[in-house]
Amino acid sequence: MAVKNKLIESHAFKGHGLLVGLDEAGRGPLAGPVYAAAVILPSDFPPQVLNDSKKLTEKKRDKAAFLIQEQAAYGIASAEASEIDKINILQASLLAMTRAWEALVAAFPGSVQNSNLSAVADGLYCPTLPIPCKALVKADSLVPEVMAASILAKTARDKMMKRFSWFYPEYGYEKHKGYPTKAHLELIAQYGTSPIQRLSFKVKPIQGKLF
Repeated sequence: MAVKNKLIESHAFKGHGLLVGLDEAGRGPLAGPVYAAAVILPSDFPPQVLNDSKKLTEKKRDKAAFLIQEQAAYGIASAEASEIDKINILQASLLAMTRAWEALVAAFPGSVQNSNLSAVADGLYCPTLPIPCKALVKADSLVPEVMAASILAKTARDKMMKRFSWFYPEYGYEKHKGYPTKAHLELIAQYGTSPIQRLSFKVKPIQGKLF
């Protein structure tokens, strides 16, 4: 019941217009892009399928992502590893959110034209947007639209990392998705940095080898 009440309270952000939820996935990995999504949910979307993407199993995330893409207006975008190295991970995450908003506008113009829109972004900072935006820590556990954005960003990034594993099978990206697991660190020690490595990220030494 407490969770349900929090979800109901979160709709206060909407006022008399529509709410755009924004979130990213992939700030912590050593390799690959950071992804973001922007989502506007319909009023009758089933909130029980939503949660912070990190708290859902892969099967439940995929099911929720299917429903979101079927029923909601959304945009998904990314910032590449090279961009992360150039402008840092925080700025790249915000850039990906801005691109996700632009993708939403391009794909669903009818959902944003002549609408009183505001946005909520998970975290401490808002991306550059032409609409009012509020940053909220743990919004991906409180605001349904941000939960939905979290799910779309996470599932999209996971799919991309699986695709990268086709090109760089020696790094096992389909398993660890670029996160600094022990297995991933050992593979970097064995093969060196990959073409999608975030070179600005520090990698802990493994087996006496420094990076």
